[in-house]
Amino acid sequence: MRIVSLLPSATDTVCTLGLRDSLVGRTHECDWPPGVSNVTAMTRDVLATHEMSSGEIHAAVGGAVHRGSSIYALDGDALEAARPDLILTQELCEVCAVSYTEVEQAARLLPGDVQVVSLEPHSIDDILSHVSLVGRLCGVVDRADEVVADARARLRAMREPDRRPRVFCCEWLDPPFAAGHWVPEQVALAGGDEVLGPRGAPSPQTTWEDVIATEPEILVLMPCGMPIDRTMRELDAVPSIASVRQTWVVDASAYFNRPGPRVVRGAEILNAIFNGAEPAPDEAARVSRGRRRRGD
Repeated sequence: MRIVSLLPSATDTVCTLGLRDSLVGRTHECDWPPGVSNVTAMTRDVLATHEMSSGEIHAAVGGAVHRGSSIYALDGDALEAARPDLILTQELCEVCAVSYTEVEQAARLLPGDVQVVSLEPHSIDDILSHVSLVGRLCGVVDRADEVVADARARLRAMREPDRRPRVFCCEWLDPPFAAGHWVPEQVALAGGDEVLGPRGAPSPQTTWEDVIATEPEILVLMPCGMPIDRTMRELDAVPSIASVRQTWVVDASAYFNRPGPRVVRGAEILNAIFNGAEPAPDEAARVSRGRRRRGD
């Protein structure tokens, strides 16, 4: 089977299932596992987001949504040359991947019987169900069963902290967005209580005033698509909050934003934080109280 993944999370899933050699196309943002960059990229970024601040990206993305378009473009010629049997895509987010309509239209032009599957997870159960689905579609059911069983065992094995902290997971900095969908579930399974993010629903825009009013004890910064070092450079967008006793910046793309198998590791990272442990530096970095932030 020849697989094109138009989602980094789907690429994670495909490779976790041992199907790396069947992957003939990926997005330009697919960066895991190591070596996947050798697979042909089927997309490109319409905006130079790496040169923009959070506020500038939000303004540009808002314009793209208003026009009903994604900020990513699909390379139809590359897709045709890949000769896929299966295309994995999504309809969940209007801007974080190539639009489903564009993918569907491009697939109709391809020769042969090409299956287009939209993955729409809203919860950890959904994510694991999609692992099973991809396993069935690709004929690796036993491997999918192993991945799902391991994930559920690890989620059960997490240690409950002495007390459940009040947590705010911030999915965007300027303006702030509360992390929704599966992230509040990650927090709950790890032993915390998310103060604003809606479980199983899209991430809503909020205000720092509303965040302050909820009196979170732990602030977890996980802006979509930003590595730890870049988030650290944008801390001026985050006010000082009196109730917050710990602020953490996490590798959001690897463990929180993308609905793939590694969300289990994301829950384990939160569980370590809630229990007073230090995750690996490439997974999470603690922001010291002395670090300057807006409002200090």
